[in-house]
Amino acid sequence: MFKVIQRSVGPASLSLLTFRVYAAPKKDSPHKSYMKVDELSLYSVPEGQSKYVEEPRTQLEENISQLRHRCEPYTSFCQEIYSHTKPKVDHFVQWGVDNYNYLQNAPPGFFPRLGVIGFAGFVGLLFARGSKIKKLLYPPFFMGLGASVYYPQQAITIAQITGEKLYDWGLRGYIVVEDLWKQNFQKPGNVKNSPGNK
Repeated sequence: MFKVIQRSVGPASLSLLTFRVYAAPKKDSPHKSYMKVDELSLYSVPEGQSKYVEEPRTQLEENISQLRHRCEPYTSFCQEIYSHTKPKVDHFVQWGVDNYNYLQNAPPGFFPRLGVIGFAGFVGLLFARGSKIKKLLYPPFFMGLGASVYYPQQAITIAQITGEKLYDWGLRGYIVVEDLWKQNFQKPGNVKNSPGNK
């Protein structure tokens, strides 16, 4: 066993040594001239000037180019619509998240009040049988009555704003009807209303 270890350690210790090897040309060989890089066949440079020539377009590339030109107005229209609708969608999503957070942390008594207001709308829908106009008017009216019981201050504010808007719309309608009345029934050629016939 000692001999095996000795033989295996010997070559291993020699592999750690470094040696330098110097090569010298033979003295009797004639001096050779070195070749240039251009003389080698692998590195030969073609004579003349190179010119870039663009490859002709294939039929597939031509069809894709035509399709892109035809679709360009539609894609720009879609990008325009997207840029206009994205803020609105973001606002709507933020509104939904805010409402969700509010419903998660609702004040005490909010859900029973919401149930009573919803039940009032359902009662209004039951009373509105048979007429489409009643189905449009009764449920919001009953829900408004139910909400005004729980939120009187907000109901008064909404009633004031709604009253002002209704008065404004009525005034505008009156002005329009008055203008139509003057244009159609009080023409300048009327004998009864002419100033010289008094």
